[in-house]
Amino acid sequence: MAVAGICDCLDKKVPLSFLLLLLFCGLALGQIRYSVPEESESGTIVGDIAQDLGLDVRKIPTRKIKVTSDSGKRYVDHKNGKLLVNERIDRETLCDTSAACVLNLEVLLEDPNEDHNVEVEILDVNDNTPQFPRDEYQLEITESALPGSRFPIEHAQDPDIGTNSVRLYRLSPNEHFALDSNKPSLNTKHIELVLKKPLDRELAPYHQLILTATDAGTPARTGTAKINVRVLDSNDNNPVFDSSVYKVKLLENSPKDNLVIKLKATDQDEGTNGEVLYSFSSYTPDRVRQIFSMDTNTGEIRVKSNVDYEDTNSYEMYIQAMDKGPAPVAAHCKVVVEVVDVNDNVPEIVLSSLSSPVREDARADTVVALISVTDRDSGPNKQVTLEIQPGLPFKIKSFRNYYTLVTSAFLDRETTAAYNVTLSATDAGNPPLSSQKTIQVDVADVNDNPPRFEQTSYTVYVMENNAPGASLCTVKAQDADVNENARITYTVLNDNNHGIPVTSYVSVKADTGVAYALRSFDYESLREFHFQVKAQDGGIPPLSRVATVYIYIMDQNDHAPEIVSPPANGTRLTETVQKNAEPGSLITKVVAYDADAGQNAWVVYLLDQASDLDLFKVHEHTGEIRTTRRVLEDNSTSFSLTVLVRDHGEPPLSSTATINVAVMEVPLKVTPDPKRIIRPHSSLLFSNVTLYLIVALSATTFVFLVTVVVLFCHRRKPRLLFDGAVAVPSAYLPPNYAEVDGAGTLRSSYNYDAYLTSGSRTSDFKFVKWNALQHMRRGDRCGKPLSFIRSEGQWSANFQGSSLMEKNATVKSTRRMGNWL
Repeated sequence: MAVAGICDCLDKKVPLSFLLLLLFCGLALGQIRYSVPEESESGTIVGDIAQDLGLDVRKIPTRKIKVTSDSGKRYVDHKNGKLLVNERIDRETLCDTSAACVLNLEVLLEDPNEDHNVEVEILDVNDNTPQFPRDEYQLEITESALPGSRFPIEHAQDPDIGTNSVRLYRLSPNEHFALDSNKPSLNTKHIELVLKKPLDRELAPYHQLILTATDAGTPARTGTAKINVRVLDSNDNNPVFDSSVYKVKLLENSPKDNLVIKLKATDQDEGTNGEVLYSFSSYTPDRVRQIFSMDTNTGEIRVKSNVDYEDTNSYEMYIQAMDKGPAPVAAHCKVVVEVVDVNDNVPEIVLSSLSSPVREDARADTVVALISVTDRDSGPNKQVTLEIQPGLPFKIKSFRNYYTLVTSAFLDRETTAAYNVTLSATDAGNPPLSSQKTIQVDVADVNDNPPRFEQTSYTVYVMENNAPGASLCTVKAQDADVNENARITYTVLNDNNHGIPVTSYVSVKADTGVAYALRSFDYESLREFHFQVKAQDGGIPPLSRVATVYIYIMDQNDHAPEIVSPPANGTRLTETVQKNAEPGSLITKVVAYDADAGQNAWVVYLLDQASDLDLFKVHEHTGEIRTTRRVLEDNSTSFSLTVLVRDHGEPPLSSTATINVAVMEVPLKVTPDPKRIIRPHSSLLFSNVTLYLIVALSATTFVFLVTVVVLFCHRRKPRLLFDGAVAVPSAYLPPNYAEVDGAGTLRSSYNYDAYLTSGSRTSDFKFVKWNALQHMRRGDRCGKPLSFIRSEGQWSANFQGSSLMEKNATVKSTRRMGNWL
């Protein structure tokens, strides 16, 4: 089981207080140590790192524990604060023959950031069998060899260490050879075969021996090798090296065939027995043979392939020298090559984590990315600095061997939706090397922009009598945000307009902003109204803006002129004219109004039918009927006139009125005859002539009085003030007068009163001042001033500003109307 922060010294007699001191010091320095046997099954618990670091288990998911190792392989991993074996661990593969095999881990925690170093010691198990480099050894020993001569045999190789390595050698029983020691030597890679008894080639030219190597593991493992001894004639001198160990330094990346070292071994024999051949011993690894070459004749060791400090910083070669004599005996030495580092590796930028996208309302110093920079070189060549390009709302903060990319200012997605941050790492070598890595940091949208209408107000003109459901206009709003924050919904704000909810007039399609009419508008009932449209986005919380839509209803010629006088009750009006009346005498006046407005309300009066077309005429604009000449003797005593009243709409509409005109005789002036004085109490009180005159006068007076009474009754109707089509009763006029408001027949800006006497012989015409106050109030309703202009016989009312009307509302009166006044 793994133990944190305790060295492998429990078997020694060390005071407990000293061990506790080491334990607390290790924890204080952030150093934790565990141990685990190699070949442990996946999921084996290495140690409880959360407990050893004093972490709250409930906060582990938010601390985002990360475990990294120098080797890059994830032999162990973390789960719920415990280190577990993640994959097969082979100590021999990981640490070769090193006595101590330690896996260095780095544990990173966030919120707050913490860095802890953890060492996991890989304990050896006896999983390897001792094995000799060769299955058979061929020894050629001269017969002149003296007892006590030693013959080295390569050690058996056991990748295990400690008690699991080779601990005992046994040689098969024989009378000539024995082992110098049954235990392996720590200073040499060989065991020595000692000649106990001189050899006699003639008696036994060959000897076969079995060498057995046994380790001390449980259970113990053994390996064997055959030793074939051939007895030769004597060659009694062996090559000898100047030193048993040679050390040399070599720059990495040295060129091919570069000389590393030249070895020299001497042999005192002569001839072929004194010629030395050099070679790598079988204990030299194959990877070393691939990098270095050996000249067998000269002993020169040269570079064969690329030497990389970052792969291996030192090499060990075992060289043997043998002469060419019979039964040569090899001499051995060790060459240690130390590789000197050169700044040949650029820094490597590793993006450990990236929090993208980043909310645009993120506070300063918000961590965006966790970055590590590694350089495989050493010394100053390994020292690295990390920078980013200027002008970005980010900065770099260093934390031991790690760097964090944090925000340095507020972000605005509407200005920049994404940033390309280029990380530049430069080492301290000479010359310095650098590398770059570009990461993209996206900015996440926040609902910080309300919808904005293309116009603050909209003005729409719609013809009355429109079809319900007709499209009025389209309001359009834009939102600088994206996705749900930019999804706009349009609604009509409920408000009363002329006492009626505006939602009964119009509706707006929520997704397109198209406004529709819910009813058919009547200009005479409603000339204008406005409503507000709210555009609201789908953000949380939602933002909104309001725009005002002004609807102006345009008039259609849908009302025929209505005749006020004479009344349209099915009766015919009878007027009188004296027979001796002068030309141009006023007979009567036809008064009509049109509920429409503008040109549709301009009416003209025409004499459509008459008994005598030459005797009467109708004024085109005032409706006054006058005589054109005197009444002739042969003319009829009564006439029937039909007056046509027609407006100027398209198509024009008209109404007619029928008037009867009776011609009255002028009464004769009778001079009293003094001779015919009727005295009281006379028998003849009245003459026949007198009686006729009295009857005629009485009849005339009666007809006149009836006519006056009828006119009086009809002309005492309530005064009508016409503002377009809305009729509002006003106070009654004084007796014997009738008032006609010209708001219907002329433009709504002109009012005039016509006062007619009961006898219809005289009339008063009063021009009332233009009712500008009413229009000013309409202008004030939209908050825009109203200016009036009179030029060349016309009055104009200009509404300043486009929020109320796009065009000037112009009230005109033609020159012909000016002549009426």
